[in-house]
Amino acid sequence: MPTQPPGWYVISLRPRGGHDAMRRAAARHGAGLIALSPWSLKLREDDDARLALKAALAASKVVFTSPAAVRAANALQPLRTHPRQQWFAVGAGTAAALRRAGIAQVQAPQRMDSEGLLALPGLAELEGIEVGFVSAPGGRGVLVPSLQARGARILRADVYERVPVPPSSRAVAQLQALSDPAVLALSSGEALQRILETLPATALAALRRARIVAASERLAGFARECGFDDVVTARGPRPADLLAAAGDART
Repeated sequence: MPTQPPGWYVISLRPRGGHDAMRRAAARHGAGLIALSPWSLKLREDDDARLALKAALAASKVVFTSPAAVRAANALQPLRTHPRQQWFAVGAGTAAALRRAGIAQVQAPQRMDSEGLLALPGLAELEGIEVGFVSAPGGRGVLVPSLQARGARILRADVYERVPVPPSSRAVAQLQALSDPAVLALSSGEALQRILETLPATALAALRRARIVAASERLAGFARECGFDDVVTARGPRPADLLAAAGDART
């Protein structure tokens, strides 16, 4: 039997090769997916990255900013807790990745963004305390300054990097031909900015007609600053949260 075409589309800005969860969520809502990756992820395997990670994982408190940071760190060295350590994740996906890597006790906020993480009691009083920060260059720009303002000594380990890639010809063609309603799932301001700078004009015009579903109020405000008018805010960055907030995008 012929497959019925979707009545609407989800535009995903996840890294190259990282669209599967969003594709499955879109399919559950009867939507197709346009995979519009701004970058790919590359593990940092040099000696500096390994030494920085070793220091970060020895800190009293350890913060991971993404599931990709967990996977990269665990590839560089097995993750193990030490007595009286506290481990923190920016959201449920990152916490789940840490548990799969063997870290049973992880603190994560219900509000899955930088502001939610900073509201956790375990990160409130940090004067003179070492905080390991496991991430990638760029992104989460509010976290390190806020932790430092609370007196933390940051031991940063950038264990992977985002390597910019041009929009795929397939995604550009899909956007240029798009006549059905679409939503753009937004969980990274950097990703949106990169795509706005690199898309051809005709594809960009189609993108600007999409509804933005933002993972946080901060990202929703950023989307409006970028000139998008139809913007809604989801409960968090998980695909299910973003799709649930899309509303009736088919009209």
